[in-house]
Amino acid sequence: MRRHAVSGPTTRTKPRTKTRGRSRTTLTWTALAATAALVMTACGGGDDKEDPPRGAEASTGQGVQLPQLAGEKLEVAAVWTGPEQANFVKVLKEFEKRTGATVTFVPAQDPIVTFLGTKIAGGQPPDVALLPQVGALVSAVQNKWAQPVGPEAKAQLDQNYSNGWKTLGAVDGTQYGVYYKAANKSLIWYNAKAFAAAGVQPPATWKDLLTAADTLSASGTPAVSVAGADGWTLTDWFENVYLSQAGPQKYDQLAKHQIKWTDDSVKQALTSLGELFGRKDFLAGGQSGALATEFPKSVTQTFTGGDRPAAAMVFEGDFVAVNIAQTEAKVGTDALVFPFPAVGAKAPVVSGGDVAVALKASKGAQALLTFLASTDAAEIQAREGGFVSPNKAVDFGAYPNAIQRDIAKTLIASGDDFRFDLSDQAPAAFGGTPGAGMWKDLQDFLANPTDVAGAQAKLEADAAKAYGN
Repeated sequence: MRRHAVSGPTTRTKPRTKTRGRSRTTLTWTALAATAALVMTACGGGDDKEDPPRGAEASTGQGVQLPQLAGEKLEVAAVWTGPEQANFVKVLKEFEKRTGATVTFVPAQDPIVTFLGTKIAGGQPPDVALLPQVGALVSAVQNKWAQPVGPEAKAQLDQNYSNGWKTLGAVDGTQYGVYYKAANKSLIWYNAKAFAAAGVQPPATWKDLLTAADTLSASGTPAVSVAGADGWTLTDWFENVYLSQAGPQKYDQLAKHQIKWTDDSVKQALTSLGELFGRKDFLAGGQSGALATEFPKSVTQTFTGGDRPAAAMVFEGDFVAVNIAQTEAKVGTDALVFPFPAVGAKAPVVSGGDVAVALKASKGAQALLTFLASTDAAEIQAREGGFVSPNKAVDFGAYPNAIQRDIAKTLIASGDDFRFDLSDQAPAAFGGTPGAGMWKDLQDFLANPTDVAGAQAKLEADAAKAYGN
C-alpha cells in the first residue's frame, strides 16, 4: 500500500514475470452501500461512548504466544516516517517487552525493492520488511530473498484473516507474507466549518462535487488541497475516477496493460478529472501550488487556519487521520469524511496494503511475523488512529473514534471482494517511481489538464516500455 500516511510516496516494484497476477486483488463495489452508510453515519458524531462490537471473530484476550528471544537483535525496514513510523515503533516495543529481543526500525528508501537489494548485496538484509505493494512481494520471492511463513504465523493468519488477504500474501501457493496494514483509499476528508460556512453538503456524485467546489471557491475557500508534489496521490485520483466511470473489468484490463492508455475510457476519466484540476480557483494554490504541495501538508493545511483554511477538503485514504492528528482538528467533529463520489454508475472503492515478509530464516523474524498477524499487534496501532487492519478478529473498540471504527467495519465486511490499487500492480518503472512513469505523467497533466491526448500518449509510451509490450 502506498505508505501513504505521512511518509510521502509509496513504492511499487517491477515483477519479473506475470505470476504476480495470482496475488492481485482489488476492491469492487459490493461493499459500497455499507461504506456510504457507515462513513456518512460517522460523519455526524465524534468519539462516541458506545461499546462497539468486536471483530467478526474476536480475540480471546489471552494474547498470542511468543518465544523468548533474549539477546537476539532484529531489524525491520519500512518506508514509513513521522507519526506513522512512531506508531509502528510502539508495536515493536511491545514485541521487545514480550520476547526480550531488541528491534531496530530501519527507514527504507524509495523504491524499497532497490533499497533491499542493496542491503542484501551488502550482506546486511533486515530481518523483516514491510512491502507496500503486490509486486514487491513477488519480486522478493523471485529474487530468493523471502522466507515462507512459519507454522505459528500461519496459524494466526488462518484464525484472523479472510482468504483474500491470505492469497495476497502468497506466491504460487506458498504463504510468504502477512498483510499487517490495509487502507480504504476512496475517501474525501473535509473541514466541517468550511462546509457549514458555504452551506455545502457532502456530495454523492462527481457532478455534485464540482458544484460543491464551485460554491466553496466562491465563498473564499479553495475547494480541494491536492498533493501534486507526490505523484502517487495523483494515481489515486485517477484510479478512483477510472474505476467508477469505466468499471471493474476495464480497470483490471488497464492494470495488466491489456488495453492501452490511449483507450477512450482513459480519455473519459482524464477529461472528468480535468474538470476539477482545470479550475485554478478550485485548487489550493492553483495548479502550481498543488504541484508544490507534498501529501502531509495537503492534509494539515486543510485543517488549520481557523475560518480560512487553505482548502475545504482533501482526498486520500483512512491514513489521513494520522496527519489530521498533527493539527488541533478533531476527527469526527472538525474533520469529517465522505466516500469518493460516483463518477459513473457506482462509486469507487480502492484499497492498498503493506505486507510483512521475513528476509532471514531466523526464529526472531518468524516470531515477529506471528506477532504482526495477531490481534495484539494490530490493536496497539489501531488505538493510535490513522490505521486500519485487515485482521478480522481485531476488536473494533480499539479504534479511537466512530469514523475509524466504521472504516474498519466496512473493510472487514467486504470480505474477499475488493480491488487493489492499480498503480501498485504496475511495474515499478511505470507505477512506482518518483519523477517517472504514471507519477510524472499525471503531474504533467495536473500542470496542463486540457491536454488529455498528450497525457494519454505519454502514459501509453511509458506503460509500453515498462510492461514490455
